Amino acid sequence: MTNAYSRFLSALFCLFLGGLLVWHVLLPDRVRSDVENRTLAQRPEFSWSALADGSYTEAVEEYFADQFPLRDQWTGLKARAEQAIGKTEFNGVYLCEGTLISKVEAPDEALVEKNLSYVRRLLEKTDANVYLGLIPSAAEIWQEALPAGAPSWDQTELLAAAAELGLPQVNLEGALAAHAGEPIFYRTDHHWTTLGAFYGANALLEAMGKEPLSREDFTPEIASENFNGTLYSQSGVHWLTPDTMEFWVEDTGLSVTSWRTGSPEPGSLYERSYLEQKDKYSAFLGGNQPLCVIKNEAVTDGSKILLVRDSYSDSLAPFLSQRFSEVHLLDLRYYRLPVAQYATENGIADIVVLYSIPNFITDKNLVFLAQ
Repeated sequence: MTNAYSRFLSALFCLFLGGLLVWHVLLPDRVRSDVENRTLAQRPEFSWSALADGSYTEAVEEYFADQFPLRDQWTGLKARAEQAIGKTEFNGVYLCEGTLISKVEAPDEALVEKNLSYVRRLLEKTDANVYLGLIPSAAEIWQEALPAGAPSWDQTELLAAAAELGLPQVNLEGALAAHAGEPIFYRTDHHWTTLGAFYGANALLEAMGKEPLSREDFTPEIASENFNGTLYSQSGVHWLTPDTMEFWVEDTGLSVTSWRTGSPEPGSLYERSYLEQKDKYSAFLGGNQPLCVIKNEAVTDGSKILLVRDSYSDSLAPFLSQRFSEVHLLDLRYYRLPVAQYATENGIADIVVLYSIPNFITDKNLVFLAQ
């Protein structure tokens, strides 16, 4: 390589970097990335103290990374290049023959023991029936689809430990495993599909001695054929066919009340405005909120159930509304009053702590069960 050619390449590279810098300065900062489904870093405020302790330079680095021109396209290109050299794991997500499956890391055993103890203490504080429903993720149910030798924590360890608590368990592992050949999880998202939620609801009803639902009683509505979920965002794998999202339960005769701001306000079984956004899964009940109550005027036996929930419950609750006069959903990330007290004040006889296993082993809010 001649000196002239070397200088030419160096100049071309500097021109490329300079062009990106000018482009970055001219482009308006984005507040949010729909592809990554997160808020992006904004231009940091300068201060001498922040410069001295290093926080300013860290913030600048994060800002430039988040606001980099064509960031979403570069992320996808990076994943494509890594796939070309044989990589199968992308930011903790496995690419498994057209399906994305999130890796489950081994948990902090002390936290797991604490969370199980909090469920036990809830049982001691209430006269209501308490059930524990732990939902295995796709990494457990579809483990045969994982790349050869791909590590992922054995989720049955938690199920075995939970069985020693001495309270009724909802056999969600068995219910999902029995239908593992069906599309019970999304391909681009970590949640179960509406079909998976249907099987989960029946597992819960059977554990409580209630009549299960019949699949023939529902006519699925295709809500979206363009759902790219959290694993799409996390992995950078942007070339898979989007998921189809379905609504099964009709909202006729159902009333929904949400406590998003601490006061009751009308809600919806399906918040269809989310179908026009990236976070389409939040169309179920409108997504995360401290408290939500579904009432079915057609169920006249006065039966009530309280779900201490994560987001998996949002697509399951509509099915439960077909068997209970009231379904209450309480999120410990936002609701901090005693769960036992809430059940007593609202005449609820059945409480279900319903969590996906990856959330249960990492959630630090379960301590509020013990209040």
